Amino acid sequence: MRFELIDRVVERHPDRLVAVKSVTSAEEYLGDHFPGFPVLPGVMMLEALVQAGRLLLAGDAPADPTSRYPASAGHPTPTADPLVLTEVRNVRYGSMVRPGETLRVEVTLTGREGDAWTFTGTGDVSGQLAVQGRFRLAPLRTLPRVPAGG
Repeated sequence: MRFELIDRVVERHPDRLVAVKSVTSAEEYLGDHFPGFPVLPGVMMLEALVQAGRLLLAGDAPADPTSRYPASAGHPTPTADPLVLTEVRNVRYGSMVRPGETLRVEVTLTGREGDAWTFTGTGDVSGQLAVQGRFRLAPLRTLPRVPAGG
């Protein structure tokens, strides 16, 4: 199953991207989180930040799941491997995000080390902080291989 959490890019700059996620009661993961009091799970808020980071690196490329993040906007990106989350730091959650609300996410590229990119990100609902943190994305091919069965 694939979760496309970014509904629309609102602003795009070389090192910053703002996007929105409209939360609806039709999203299946809300049925169990929490029964009778549905809220967007924190891990999905974090995933929205990660997806916005990928879109920032993709430049003006369309949000196409078959896209491999082509180089643009001065950020050469991998063309053969997907970008995966390799590190998360200082994540904090604030207000809950309920069906009918819109999560506005903003990510800023803060650095690059080798093939990895670091970001800061925030998500808010009507100006109330819902999530914030730092994270790193790197191409799958650069991750250490784990032996089978180990």
